[in-house]
Amino acid sequence: QVQIVESGGGLVQAGGSLRLSCRASGITFSIYTMAWYRQAPGKQRELVATINNGGSTNYADSVKGRFSISRDNAKNTVYLQMNSLKPEDTAVYCCNAQSPALINDYWGQGTQVAVSS
Repeated sequence: QVQIVESGGGLVQAGGSLRLSCRASGITFSIYTMAWYRQAPGKQRELVATINNGGSTNYADSVKGRFSISRDNAKNTVYLQMNSLKPEDTAVYCCNAQSPALINDYWGQGTQVAVSS
C-alpha cells in the first residue's frame, strides 16, 4: 500500500522559516520524481518545486531563492526548506510522487502553512 505523508506545517511570522517533510512508503522512492504543490484558498493549485531521480531541481519563480527542495533516498523522504516566508506563501502544501513515464502518480493529504504579517 502506497502512503505519502507530509509533516512540518504550522504558523510562522513573515520572514520566518519552516521545513516540510514528505515520507513515502510502498514505492521504489529513488526512481520517482518528487514535487511539492500548494493551494491557497480560492486559488488554483500551484507547482512549487520538483526534484527528479537524478537530483535535478526546478522551482516556481515565486519561490526561487527562498525555498529549497532536497531528498534523502535512504529515508524515502523529500524536504522543502522554506525561508523568508511571506503571507502569500500561506497555503496547503501537498507532496506528489510521480514514477518514470508517468505510470504512477501519488498524492499526500497535505500540510497547512500559515504565514502571518
